[in-house]
Amino acid sequence: MEQLDLWKHTSDDPAAQAAGLRAQLDRANYLYYVKDAPEISDAEYDRLLRALEALEAAHPELVTPDSPTQRVGAQPAKEFGTVHHRVPMLSLGNAFGHDEFREFDARVKRGLAQETDVEYVCELKIDGLAVSLTYLDGVLVTGATRGDGVTGEDITGNVRTVRAIPLRLRTPLPGRNEIRGEIFLSRTEFDRINAEREETDEPPFANPRNAAAGSLRQLDPRVTASRKLTIFCYAVGETAGVTFTSQWELLEFLRASGFPVNPNVQVARTVDEVLAFCDHWETARRTLPYDIDGVVVKVNSVEQQTRLGFVSRSPRWAIAYKYAPEQAETVIDDIIVQVGRTGAVTPVAVMQPVLLAGSTVARATLHNEDEIRRKDIRIGDHVIIQKAGEIIPEVVRVVEDKRTGAERDFTMPDTCPVCGAAVERPEGEAVARCTGIACPAQLKQRIRHFVSRGALDIQGIGPALIDQLVEQGLVHTPADLFILTTAQLAGLERMGARSAENVVAAIHAAKTPTLARLLFGFGIRYVGETVADLLAAACGSLEELAKADEDVLRAIPGIGPQIAGSVALFFQQEQTAALLAELRAAGVTPINPERTEGGPLTGQTFVFTGALSVPREDAEARVRALGGKATSSVSKATDFVVVGEKAGTKADKARQLAVRILTEEEFDAMLASLKGA
Repeated sequence: MEQLDLWKHTSDDPAAQAAGLRAQLDRANYLYYVKDAPEISDAEYDRLLRALEALEAAHPELVTPDSPTQRVGAQPAKEFGTVHHRVPMLSLGNAFGHDEFREFDARVKRGLAQETDVEYVCELKIDGLAVSLTYLDGVLVTGATRGDGVTGEDITGNVRTVRAIPLRLRTPLPGRNEIRGEIFLSRTEFDRINAEREETDEPPFANPRNAAAGSLRQLDPRVTASRKLTIFCYAVGETAGVTFTSQWELLEFLRASGFPVNPNVQVARTVDEVLAFCDHWETARRTLPYDIDGVVVKVNSVEQQTRLGFVSRSPRWAIAYKYAPEQAETVIDDIIVQVGRTGAVTPVAVMQPVLLAGSTVARATLHNEDEIRRKDIRIGDHVIIQKAGEIIPEVVRVVEDKRTGAERDFTMPDTCPVCGAAVERPEGEAVARCTGIACPAQLKQRIRHFVSRGALDIQGIGPALIDQLVEQGLVHTPADLFILTTAQLAGLERMGARSAENVVAAIHAAKTPTLARLLFGFGIRYVGETVADLLAAACGSLEELAKADEDVLRAIPGIGPQIAGSVALFFQQEQTAALLAELRAAGVTPINPERTEGGPLTGQTFVFTGALSVPREDAEARVRALGGKATSSVSKATDFVVVGEKAGTKADKARQLAVRILTEEEFDAMLASLKGA
């Protein structure tokens, strides 16, 4: 709290306090993501951020587009716009193995009239999603996907949520400058997201790259913000006022400007040095906290790059040295099924243990019966397995040449192996489900989820204790946890009096969860932590949410028809009403969320027309950064039409509809007044 208190006492001017808090938060992000040397804790960062949020809420005129509070300020988009890349985002050719890279090196030297003095820069090839970040006078105004290399999707609202991306450059640069990099997920965060998706019966992402792409293409930036995306930058597009003589110099510039740059880079002066770097990381990649699928090798000299030029949509001066997925062969000894908390019955291959990508693998999910049929997987088969994204074991294919005829087909059981109830596969779904409402497997999984860290986070209640509580009939619903006594717990196996007292104390402390945590803890199908936050913020209380019908829920930004139907169905059930009553009787009282306001332009819609002094997407980005909305057509819902030179029919329609028209100068003055300039 020392830094926070410092700003309170050094100035009574709110503008100075806000500037100081922003400076501290920007420095914290820079030290964490670029220097890998954080000087404050996450808790201290959050306190500083909350102080800035409170200050800006009290003084909306102090909100600036580059404020850390604006990282999750945009409203959900109905669809993504498009961004034209002024300098195309090119793809790379591939080299698979030493011989193909030597051929690339020979082509480079032929293109340079047999010059032999060629340096290469070797950079790890991050397995993520390429993005373009455009800064206008040092402030982030546009973020876009690569798309087809010429046109990408406008994901500005989403890239602003990535804390590793600076909202303002540390080195002041006038004009328009474009930075390029790869947004990705760590393996730990990938595991967390997939665990949440599996909890809500959503299909898991196949690999971190797909997860990063899916996160960036969310229409609601709040969903993107809930996933800890990060970035490494490695290139520029259009630039103003800065030039480079080498790729190495460019990387140093990016670091100085506040962008994370992968530390595992090397200048190689010979082909053998390049290949040694590639070989080293083919094995050492397992030690990284993120995925790579190769090494990008670039000619270091910009002058040589210019002479080499391009072929089709690929530079002649760079290539991707690609690694083949590591695979192993094993035998499927059996296929069993697991029953999840929603009743989902999932087939799992039990395999002879085999070493794969640095760890021993003995099981792999087969997803569903259709997947087994598609790949024709049988018990007793020799199979090739690999880790999807170097993480999740998957069966790639069957080695049919090794079949003996003794292999057996797998059949999904008609009854649940845990409770004996019928197993049914709903029409139109790939997943079979246990229909037993009192299935112990489901109950145990539901309780485990209810007490988990993301839900009520009740310490001391682990799987072994939950098994005993369910099997001895002490717990039939989550509400039963809150009426457990010390005497009941002390009588269980491996549970002494002191442990029982600690568990009862933890249960009592969990009686006032946030509404979002309680909703997530219910285990409603399709409701993960992010969706629970959206529902809690929109409805404000459990009572209001329980009354909301499907149409009301669908009107909440970020809630689609599938989620709305699932939530409405959950609260329509008699069992749910009984559970809520039991929780109230046990003293469980959720804390309702505080309502917060958006940016100073929240609820305002702008349309831009005519020739402006800046690119239209930059002007639209300024509106979105302050919470407003920019559209392409004029209607009665439009608040302002900003006109440039040679404005046409949109200006005419604005006059017809009595929509307020602003010149570009008036628009600039409006935004300046909102920023306190």
